[in-house]
Amino acid sequence: MQTKHQGAKLRALMDRGTVFVPGAFNALVARSVARAGFDATYISGGATANVAGYPDIGLITLTEMCRTIREISDASGIPVIADADTGYGEVECCVRTVVEYERAGAAALHLEDQVFPKRCGHLEGKDLISAQQMADKVAAMVSHRVSPDFVIIARTDARHVSGFDDLIARANLYRAAGADVIFPEGLHDADEFARFMKASPGKTLANMTEFGKTRAITSAEFSALGVSLVIYPLSLMRLAMKSVEDGLRALRNDGGFHGTLEAMQSRKELYELLEYTPGKQWDFPSSAKR
Repeated sequence: MQTKHQGAKLRALMDRGTVFVPGAFNALVARSVARAGFDATYISGGATANVAGYPDIGLITLTEMCRTIREISDASGIPVIADADTGYGEVECCVRTVVEYERAGAAALHLEDQVFPKRCGHLEGKDLISAQQMADKVAAMVSHRVSPDFVIIARTDARHVSGFDDLIARANLYRAAGADVIFPEGLHDADEFARFMKASPGKTLANMTEFGKTRAITSAEFSALGVSLVIYPLSLMRLAMKSVEDGLRALRNDGGFHGTLEAMQSRKELYELLEYTPGKQWDFPSSAKR
């Protein structure tokens, strides 16, 4: 079983260079992320809400997220970064959140400075709590994490609420409060990341989500900038759901899925992903023993 804390693994990865982190919306996808050779995976609060049939407005509970973390962590065996939204409440709730996320198997979490109920970071109409309120939440999480290896990431949405100068001020305050990584949400392009990282030195997370405020930035560009983590929170879910819609259209129009077989994962491929051989006793996934 695992002996090294997953947060320590994530820290070591960041020390070696930029870590590219695809989002997994369930355990099967997480196994595929690990099998594809990625070193870490991400759980989006928005994706978790969406697959439960809800919009990303803070409706998913701490218990639901911890169950998802546990499933994805066990299935993948790689470090998991998990979205903690606004911490599920005030400082006391944030203390419980960091403990429960770590016990569930996460390597890291990120906390944001929006007012609850929050909005997707790439939408307008957001409001922020005070910088000091957020710093207090960060400090409480830092002091109550079970292991010092657990990674605390502080997200700020100030760029499109109160401006770039406040973004920098908040980022530096959150670093001073003990945040290991800062997540500046909604930066426009590589130049803004470079400007941010010069004004707020330290580990930085970039959110590479589609159809948002950030233009497409390549992995080579992020590596050249020295960004520590790049998450792709909804990309795999969007690909999967588009395939679901295409398949349903084929069933309605063609009377079956016979024309879409090449686009499907085969039974053999599924069993290989699950490390399952029919007729043989199934062992606990080897990925979970990493």
